[in-house]
Amino acid sequence: MPAEKSPPPVLALTMGDVNGVGPEILAKALARPEPWQWCRPVVFGSVRALDEARRFAPACPPPVAAGDVASALKVTGAVPVVECGVPGPRPRPGVMDPEAGGAAVAWIESAVLEAMSKRIAGMVTCPISKECIILSGCAHTGHTTLIAAMTGALDYRMCLFTDTMRIVHITAHMSLRNAIESVRRDRILRTIDITQDALGRMGMERPRVAVAALNPHAGEAGTFGREEIDEIMPAIEAARAGGVNCSGPWPPDTVFRRMHLGEFDAVVAMYHDQGHIPLKLIAMDEGVNVTLGIPIVRTSVDHGTAFDIAGKGLAREESLCAAIRMAAQLTGWTR
Repeated sequence: MPAEKSPPPVLALTMGDVNGVGPEILAKALARPEPWQWCRPVVFGSVRALDEARRFAPACPPPVAAGDVASALKVTGAVPVVECGVPGPRPRPGVMDPEAGGAAVAWIESAVLEAMSKRIAGMVTCPISKECIILSGCAHTGHTTLIAAMTGALDYRMCLFTDTMRIVHITAHMSLRNAIESVRRDRILRTIDITQDALGRMGMERPRVAVAALNPHAGEAGTFGREEIDEIMPAIEAARAGGVNCSGPWPPDTVFRRMHLGEFDAVVAMYHDQGHIPLKLIAMDEGVNVTLGIPIVRTSVDHGTAFDIAGKGLAREESLCAAIRMAAQLTGWTR
């Protein structure tokens, strides 16, 4: 007998800053049939903001307020929106507003609590303004550190995923000098293990993990630096001893193209721009920001609030759709 299909997971879609492109890309994504096939969406945000954004996506079902997730799951023919007691300010596209930043934080925090309580399977976040959330009094500079603090995660990683490129960084937002100093065996090994776990949750039985070098030409046997010899190769060998199908260190000017062409399933990058530049060059609109090493599923669009085009109908929803699909995959759900 064919296996019984499991229902799609319940995912929280946080609206982000109402004055950015979040409401618009939500309306455009939910006007398409695919996100409804991949998940049962529950928007954490503003009913008013989503309703106003429907002028750019008339096929999006109308939003209705729901008091909590349980109530949201009873909604039919509409988009359930949980405002968490914070309806947010009147949308003013392109305006930097601390009140909008505070509302965005409240919606994120509520979604994290729901995920930790297992009432939702994961969360997908629309962009926030770091400046606005700081002005609102938030102690964190973005989604990742806020979610990590709420979940007690001490060792997490920023990742960028598309269908053909999956990049996990050993460091994220720090100076290049500090990033180079962080190229250490233990951190690289932990990143390889985090990558292996994520690919396994996506259904890959023996994923091929490539590790990028730090120096040009992978150091040329120490001529251009010893990080490959002293730190990166020992981490790869330890990962292999633990059963990971891992290789490298590969020259960074070719390893990402090799992954894109299908030779590898993921690449561990040594610093932020080493991984971001090739992915954004090849798949700017389809990239998904994934946070690994935290106890909940969290994906995000790979762009910012785009205040310059907010409210103009120009924002594209492809990255949000990809983030929804990726979150569903990371929950272990397959169609």
